[in-house]
Amino acid sequence: MASIHREMSLAADAAQVWDAVRDVGALHTRLVPGFVVECRMDGNDARIVKFGNGIEAREVIVDLDDDARRLVWSATGERLSHHNASFQVFDEGAGRCKVVWIADLLPNAMAPAIAGMIDAGMRAMKARLEAA
Repeated sequence: MASIHREMSLAADAAQVWDAVRDVGALHTRLVPGFVVECRMDGNDARIVKFGNGIEAREVIVDLDDDARRLVWSATGERLSHHNASFQVFDEGAGRCKVVWIADLLPNAMAPAIAGMIDAGMRAMKARLEAA
């Protein structure tokens, strides 16, 4: 199983970043505009996400932990047989935080494409949250 791990420091308050992350139906406006162009809730525990590259996925919200500032989701799509990801926000004090995005997926051959998408998502997130 491929595992992708990304970390990034942000010049943004951890509580404000977490507030944007936990708003799971507003990815396209609050967290990663441009990277995600459309997001709508599918019931109470899933969202349909359309990425800027045209890919669409249904993501099931597995866990939303306000105390740990951690979101976990799984995705289904025609090219992935398994995808589970987590995103966590860590307070670094003085208006700074660190975010960690981890994704585990199959088949392994999809890792470069998914890593590229995560990297693009991290760039969009940094631009959005540091500008706020």
